[in-house]
Amino acid sequence: MGGAWTTLGYFSGTNREGPGRMNTKKDAARVRVFPPAVPLAAVLLGLVLERFVPISAEFPVTIPLRYVLGNGIIVVSVLFLGAWPVWLFRSSGQSENPWKPTVALERRGPYRLTRNPMYLQMILICLGLTIALANWWILVLTPCAAWALTELAIKPEEQYLESKFGEEYRRFKEDVRRWL
Repeated sequence: MGGAWTTLGYFSGTNREGPGRMNTKKDAARVRVFPPAVPLAAVLLGLVLERFVPISAEFPVTIPLRYVLGNGIIVVSVLFLGAWPVWLFRSSGQSENPWKPTVALERRGPYRLTRNPMYLQMILICLGLTIALANWWILVLTPCAAWALTELAIKPEEQYLESKFGEEYRRFKEDVRRWL
């Protein structure tokens, strides 16, 4: 596999653990899903639903502006909430892969505003695609994707980080919101 998810490190390294496989390492989050699959499923389901059960509501933005705005949201979120956090992790000798050990908490860059910039990026990509494709179904499914990411990825990561870093992580949770 390639593309953006490889760039963002979801396939990097030699880790063979992932969703559906037992995590035998004690020093890793028990994330139960491949995170990019969640918003991808929402987008694909939105495309299928729009094809067979279209929502016939007028989109409030003209086509050229729709593409500029939607793609702008996607590009900005990939750069600032996807690539930047990956760079921060790698520059500190850590992996952004949720199934690998976390050595230290990252509090720089976008982590000053959100504890989960890479997951926020995925949700913003859904919103950007909603606008660019004028697909109301993607917008309807985006909160479902956010909920699934929270339950299947974020909460297990938070449990792991709190058990590993204790009071330091609890202070981080008090200082920085989960999403925004």
